[in-house]
Amino acid sequence: MNRPIRVAIVGAGPAGIYAGSILANRVPGVAIDLFESLPAPYGLIRYGVAPDHPRIKGIVTSLHEMLDGGAIRLIGNVEVGADLSVADLRAHYHAVIFATGAIRDADLDIPGVELAGSYGAADFVSWYDGHPDVPRDWTLDAAHVAVIGNGNVALDVARILAKHPEDLLTTEIPDNVVAGLTASAVTDVHVFGRRGPADVKFTPIELRELGELRDVDIILDEADFAVDASANPAVGASATASGSAPKPSNQSKVMARIFGSWREREVGSASRRLHLHFFHKPLEVLGDQHVEAIRFERTAIDADGRLVGTGAVHDYPIGAVYRAVGYYGSPVNDVPFAPETGTIPNAGGRVIDAEGRAVPGLYATGWIKRGPVGLIGHTKSDATETIENLVDDLEALLTATEPTGGDILSLLTSREVAFTTWAGWLRLDAHERHLGTSTPLAVERERVKVVPRDEQVAISRDEVLALS
Repeated sequence: MNRPIRVAIVGAGPAGIYAGSILANRVPGVAIDLFESLPAPYGLIRYGVAPDHPRIKGIVTSLHEMLDGGAIRLIGNVEVGADLSVADLRAHYHAVIFATGAIRDADLDIPGVELAGSYGAADFVSWYDGHPDVPRDWTLDAAHVAVIGNGNVALDVARILAKHPEDLLTTEIPDNVVAGLTASAVTDVHVFGRRGPADVKFTPIELRELGELRDVDIILDEADFAVDASANPAVGASATASGSAPKPSNQSKVMARIFGSWREREVGSASRRLHLHFFHKPLEVLGDQHVEAIRFERTAIDADGRLVGTGAVHDYPIGAVYRAVGYYGSPVNDVPFAPETGTIPNAGGRVIDAEGRAVPGLYATGWIKRGPVGLIGHTKSDATETIENLVDDLEALLTATEPTGGDILSLLTSREVAFTTWAGWLRLDAHERHLGTSTPLAVERERVKVVPRDEQVAISRDEVLALS
């Protein structure tokens, strides 16, 4: 290989950063540019993880080390498809890897879901995480709210809604979010799942944290724990597709113990309540102009292990609904997209067209490649597969195409795009940490996030921004 290879990665979340790090180790001398639509890196680690999860956010330390090593050039505040086209990237790089993730809410196809007071969980998460592109205010005027879903995002949303805001002050939660939560009218949060306690998608850490909330009672329905109790006495396990009861895993045993301890608690003294409802299938959001209630059908597991409706219907008076039923990817202009899965169609990370043929020079990794499932470990192995296939394609890429443009930063400058850099992120990071130590509140905070995009850009680019 006589010529250096240039690779663009679109998306500076864990998937994109891992791909860049693996590529840098596999191909010495490769030039890697990492593009991010936001002024700051880290994707869902910064804007999708609840602020009271410092253990999960610890991954930022390793991501920081990968970007700080100098092998990857971060170029932020650049929207591929708007500021730069895919054609622009292909003129400057031998290969382009898309790591754009899945940040939209998956649809919940029931009547009334469009009513005022019905929200996607992803939008709420973006608000409490200080995403620069969502409104600063969030309406929290309903006493009883519903969260639909049985995954970790549903628990994050429920926990933030139920938690007293003063218990979040040591985190990096933005000031406008503290103000919004302080004014919240929420007293009761109802979390609904279609299947039973044995089939939840929570992790034990997430579930345990619910029981540690100050001045919040956990309310369970004993009827939800009566299914196949002989297989798992503390939880009750649903049958498998074959009709036989599954053997509890170590994780399910931990979850069983947590549920069991909650069922023995005395409740009634707390000012807020978090209700967990199982075997509830949402049928309709009810209301005239605004959410007033939500209708569910009671479900059960039949003799063949299938989830079926029982015909029993119940309406819950609710003033707001949060849909946490999954994430969905977004298309990129001029890149194949599969709307049924919300992913870029690919074979082992090689992007493929409608005829199933590989598109030379285009690759995908992370959730936009495989869908919004899996943890950080899956992201690493996912990136490894994509990079190995890219490396296998190197000779063909170098033979077939040669970047013809100059440095991409010159193109961005000519288009008056206010891009940010790694040095700019270090300035913004230091600024936010300083705000945390200089807060007028009684507690010292990890950081105070700068929320407005123009402020982030100005600080990152070392500009003076006149704020009104």
